[in-house]
Amino acid sequence: QARLVESGGGLVQAGGSLRLSCVASGLTFGIYDMGWYRQAPGKERELVARITSGHTTNYADSVKGRFTISRDNGKNTVYLQMNSLKPEDTAVYYCKADTLRLSTILDYWGQGTQVTVSS
Repeated sequence: QARLVESGGGLVQAGGSLRLSCVASGLTFGIYDMGWYRQAPGKERELVARITSGHTTNYADSVKGRFTISRDNGKNTVYLQMNSLKPEDTAVYYCKADTLRLSTILDYWGQGTQVTVSS
């Protein structure tokens, strides 16, 4: 049974930094593309950053230059380094793993971790 567990969220002042971690188990981590998504109250869940199995990255325009996604396949972990945080970054952050297998997308979500940025 695949499982993703996020950690590292919390309360931080604007301009501060946080590092989120997502540890995966029960899956072959190296073949999965990994992503961080967030959902603010009353808003839809949105992609924040993504890193493929080949380590190609992409970011939402709103976080480019401030957030960095990385992965450590030896530790089955994906990270999101968040710098220069803004109040509008406040949301629940979710980790997602997905891969294409036999024309079927397999995807798994973590339970989320709250990030709150105070002004």
